[in-house]
Amino acid sequence: MNANHITHTHTHTLQDTATIVNTSTQILIMIGCKKKFKTPLTPNKCNNRKRCPEHTFSFKIISGAANVVGPSICFDGNMLMSNVKNNVGRGLNMALINGTTGQLIKIDSFDMYSGDINNLLNFMKGISKGTLVLLASYDDPATKLNDEARQLFSDLGSKYASQMGFRDNWIFVGGSGLKNKSPFEQHLKNNQETNKYDGWPELLEMEGCVPKKID
Repeated sequence: MNANHITHTHTHTLQDTATIVNTSTQILIMIGCKKKFKTPLTPNKCNNRKRCPEHTFSFKIISGAANVVGPSICFDGNMLMSNVKNNVGRGLNMALINGTTGQLIKIDSFDMYSGDINNLLNFMKGISKGTLVLLASYDDPATKLNDEARQLFSDLGSKYASQMGFRDNWIFVGGSGLKNKSPFEQHLKNNQETNKYDGWPELLEMEGCVPKKID
């Protein structure tokens, strides 16, 4: 083997080493970029502050503000009722959800100031066991609310239905067949001394995670 051949072989080995080092550096840079620019997490459902665990449904309910801004009901990432959807009304706004699948069953609103209470009673008497009930008040939730309707809400897990008064604010998640009172309920009395708006209390907002019903 002559000297030229040895020199050529040595040079080739150095080039290979440089290529390996260069490739390794590129790989490290790519890995570093992936760590630095990793894909951000998708927003929480209903834009809630906390992500709900498995086997639960996320929800967010906002009551109406005075008689100006309507309420909103979001469930499992889907806006069910809102001003934008043009499907809310004065009184009680309600959504019925299948507690196992999370599928929407029905939505409706009931005028509690000048409407027919029988419309609400018929709606509530048709709620089947295992159904989740989401509610948001707007303007006045109580003028037409009689003892029978209040009891039906109590049976769904409400603590405050019996106390509801003119222009109170109320948001609630309950269910047919609950054995205890729901942990998801807020109520704010109409009080001239503490009202945020002229004649109405401050709006209410509540979010959380509802356990799925397991058959």
